Amino acid sequence: MKTIAVIFSHAPHGSSFGREGLDAVLSISAILKKISLFFIGDGVLQLIKSYQTKKILSRNYVSSFSILPILDIKNFYCCKSSLIERGLFNYRHFVLNTTILNKETLYLKLDNYDAIINF
Repeated sequence: MKTIAVIFSHAPHGSSFGREGLDAVLSISAILKKISLFFIGDGVLQLIKSYQTKKILSRNYVSSFSILPILDIKNFYCCKSSLIERGLFNYRHFVLNTTILNKETLYLKLDNYDAIINF
């Protein structure tokens, strides 16, 4: 069975990358169960619960990430240095329970997947 890593590397608002990535994960989960999500760079901002998107006339899709464990998607990894660079290392109100890895370990883990999709 194929294993797929989905990388979120863009901020949640200002582009459609994050929403499209979440839609892709939901679609793929109907076929494959070995999906892992990686949050790198500005992608770590996808994990923050408390966006007030009405002010920017956008829909807050980030809360939809919380349904992924119900779909048996349980591997969520976050880049430690990305959190530190954005002042989020001590932030604890993420929408998903992620495993925080240093950059080298994260990239080694990515080597174990058959396919990698970046959003």
